Amino acid sequence: MTPLQDATPKPPKYPADLEASMILPKQRASPASSLGSLPYRTSNPSLHKLFESTTLPASGSRPSSGTATPTASAIPGSVFSPGSRQNGAGTPGGMASGVSDEHRRLIQQAFAPHVAVLADMQTEEMIRGKGLTEGLLQLLRPFGESVPGKVTIRDSIGKSESFEDFGIRFVNPHHSLGVPQVPVPGQGLHIDTTNGQRDAIRSSSSSTRQRSVGGDVAQIEELVDRHLQYSEYNSHGMVPDYLHQGDLAAQSEGSSSPFYTLYLRRLLSGLPMVPHETFAHPVASIIAVSSQNPNPTEEFRRLYARQREGDLRLPQWVENDYLRYYVLVHEEETGDIAKSNQQFDLMKRHFGLNCHLLRLKSQQCIASDDDAVRLPTCEWMSASEELAEIQKREATDDITDPTPYIPDSDVTAIRTFIRELVAQSLVPQMERQVSQWNEQVLARRRGISGRFMSLSKRWTGFGSSRSSSSPALSNSNYDSLQGFYRPDSPEALMRKLADYSFMLRDWKLALSTYDVLRTDFNNDKAWRHYAGAAEMAAISALMSTAPLTSKTRTENVDTWLEAASYSYTDRQRSSAPYYALRTLALGLELLRLRTGSALDDAARWASRIIETGLVGTIGSALFTERVSVCHAARPGIGHFKLGSRHRKAALWSVMAAEKWFLLHKALQAERCIDNAIQLYTSNDNTDVPVKLPFSQMQAFIDDLRRQILGLRLSIKGYDEDQEDSIVDPSLIVEEATETLDTVSRPQRKSLIGATAPPIDVGPLSPTLERSEKKEDDNFE
Repeated sequence: MTPLQDATPKPPKYPADLEASMILPKQRASPASSLGSLPYRTSNPSLHKLFESTTLPASGSRPSSGTATPTASAIPGSVFSPGSRQNGAGTPGGMASGVSDEHRRLIQQAFAPHVAVLADMQTEEMIRGKGLTEGLLQLLRPFGESVPGKVTIRDSIGKSESFEDFGIRFVNPHHSLGVPQVPVPGQGLHIDTTNGQRDAIRSSSSSTRQRSVGGDVAQIEELVDRHLQYSEYNSHGMVPDYLHQGDLAAQSEGSSSPFYTLYLRRLLSGLPMVPHETFAHPVASIIAVSSQNPNPTEEFRRLYARQREGDLRLPQWVENDYLRYYVLVHEEETGDIAKSNQQFDLMKRHFGLNCHLLRLKSQQCIASDDDAVRLPTCEWMSASEELAEIQKREATDDITDPTPYIPDSDVTAIRTFIRELVAQSLVPQMERQVSQWNEQVLARRRGISGRFMSLSKRWTGFGSSRSSSSPALSNSNYDSLQGFYRPDSPEALMRKLADYSFMLRDWKLALSTYDVLRTDFNNDKAWRHYAGAAEMAAISALMSTAPLTSKTRTENVDTWLEAASYSYTDRQRSSAPYYALRTLALGLELLRLRTGSALDDAARWASRIIETGLVGTIGSALFTERVSVCHAARPGIGHFKLGSRHRKAALWSVMAAEKWFLLHKALQAERCIDNAIQLYTSNDNTDVPVKLPFSQMQAFIDDLRRQILGLRLSIKGYDEDQEDSIVDPSLIVEEATETLDTVSRPQRKSLIGATAPPIDVGPLSPTLERSEKKEDDNFE
C-alpha cells in the first residue's frame, strides 16, 4: 500500500443500529454561499486572538503570550485532551492518581494582592502617546499577573517557601466597587449592591464601573457562550472529528474542557470591592509622577492627599492606611537622566525606600520595529471587559490586531520594577502586618479574656438576650444599618489578617482566623460576613496540604460550605448568588482532588449548583459535566471494581450531552456521548462498534447521536428536506468533505454571537427520564 493510501482517512464507525438508519439531510446548492449571506463579519486575526484559549491546544497562557484567556493543558492535536498533572509541594498528598490539579493552582493564583495605580496627567499623556488609551494601568496590568522569578514568603511560624506563580493585580479601585445590579436570567435571585457604598459611587460612572468589576454570572455565561459558538462555527470541520474519534486520547477523570476552565477563571476575575471581604481592598498604591513635572515632590504629596482625604478616597469601610509606593517616570528620548537621578535621590530622602525610577520610551512602537514586543493581554480580566473587547473588535473595520506594541527595553524595565515592588516592599509589608495583627489582635481574642468578651457580647443588660435588647445597649462593633465593621475594629483587622494569610498562602493561620471570625459574625448577626468567613474557612482547609479525614470533612468542611451557601442566598438582606456559586464551585473542585468519599461530596455540591439555579443554561451543562467527572474519578476495589461510579458518571455524561444538544452545541454533545460510551463499556478495540449492554440506553444514545449528527450537518451548511433519504455512512465522508473544503476557506464568516440555525429535530426518544428507571433498564 502506498503512503498516499495509508494517509487516506477511513469512514467513521457507527453502531450497527445507527448505520442501518443513517439519514443525511439533502445538501443545498451552495453551503458556502448560504453561510456567506449571514450578517456577520469575516473572521480576522484580531478576533481570533481573543478565542485562542478555547480553540488552540496550548499548555497555558502567560502574560508574554498575549492570549486573553487560559488554556487547558493538552497533548498536541486536541484541546480537549487531559492536562498534565503537576503534583508539586503545594498539592494535597491524598490526590487521586491521574487527576489534574490545574484548578487548585488557578484558585491559588486568583486571590492575589491588589495594587491601586494613580498617575499625574503628564505621565498619563505620555503613556497614551505610546498607543495605550487607558494609560499607566493598561501598561502595568498584564505584567503584574506573573512576577518574574521566585517570590519567597515567610509564614506565621517563620518557615520560608518560594513560589513561581505569585502575582498581583494592578487596578483602578474606583472601578471595582460593588456588584453590578444585573439579575441572572432564569432565577429569582437578584445581585444587589452592598450597603454602605453610596459615598463611593460618586467617583465613577456606572458604565465604567460595570465594565471593570466582576461578579456578574450572566456576563460569564454570555462570554463562555461566545467561545462555544466560535468553536462550533470555526472548528476544522466535522469529518476529521468523526474520522479520528477512535484515535484521540481518552479524556482523563481529572481533566476538564477549556470552556469550564474559562468559566471558573472568569468567576474569580475582577473580584468586587465589598465590606465583607478584603481581597479586593488595596494592599498598596502606586503613585507615579513624570520627571518632566517642575516639582515632582509636591506632585507626589498632592496625589497622596487626594487618596488620603480628597476626592479619590475609598469608602469608609476600606482601610486607608496602606503602603504607598512612589514611582518617578523618566522619558528616555527627551528627559535628562542626570536631573532625574537628582530628583530620585530627593524622593528617597522624603519618602523612604519605597521608591523607584522607571525609565520608559515615549515614542509609539509599531510591529515592524526590531525591538517591538506585543503588549500581553490580561488573563484575569473580568467577563464584562472581555465581552467589551470582543464587541469592539467585531465593530471595527480594521482586520489587524489592535493590541499595541512596546519596546523590549520597556518590558525589561517594567518587570524589574514589579519584581522590586513585590519582593522588597509589598510582601515584607504584608508579612509585618500579619505578624502584628496576629500578636496584638488574634492572640488576645483566643485568650480567656477574649473569649469572655465574646460571650458577654451575646448578653447585655440584666441577662436579657441581645436580640431583645436595644442597639444602644449592645457593645457590638457591627453597624447593622450600613452593613459593615469599622476598619479599625478587631473584627475587621482579623478579617484582613485572614485574607492576607490566604493571599500569602499560609493556609493554617488563615483557617484558624476564619474559624474565630465565624463565631463573632454569627453573634453579631452579620450574615454576609458570616457567610464569607465560613466560605474561606472551608476553602483554606481544602487548600491545605495536610491530610483531611472523612470525619473532619463531614463535621467541618461540609458544614461550612452549607452554612456559607445558605447565608449567601437565604439569609435576610444577604442575597448574593454570585458568592454562593463561588463557594460551591471552589469547594467541589478542591474536594475533587481528594480520594474516597470526598469525590461523592464534590458531585453533590455540583448537583446543588444546578438544583438551586445559581447558573444559567451554559453553566448548567458545564456543571453537569463536572458531576460526571467527579463520579468517574471514584476508583473501584478489586477485579470487579466494587464501589466505582462509572455507570453513574456515564448517565451524567449523557445528561450533559442532551443539554448541549438543546443548546445547539453539537461538538460538546458529541464528546459527552463518546465519554459516556467509554464509561459504559470496557471495550478497548476501536475497530469493533461499541454496543451497550442496556438496550434502552443504547436506543436512546443512538437516537441522540443521530440528532446531534443532523445538528452538525445543519451547522456546516446542510439542510433538511421533506424527503429524507437513507444513505450509506461511507458516502457522508466524501460529500461532507467536498462541502467543508469550500466552507473552511479564509472567506468563511466568523459567526460570532450567532445562534445555531434552527432545525426540526423532534423530541428525544426514548426520554431520558424513562431511561433512568433502574428496574426497567438495569442501570444507574
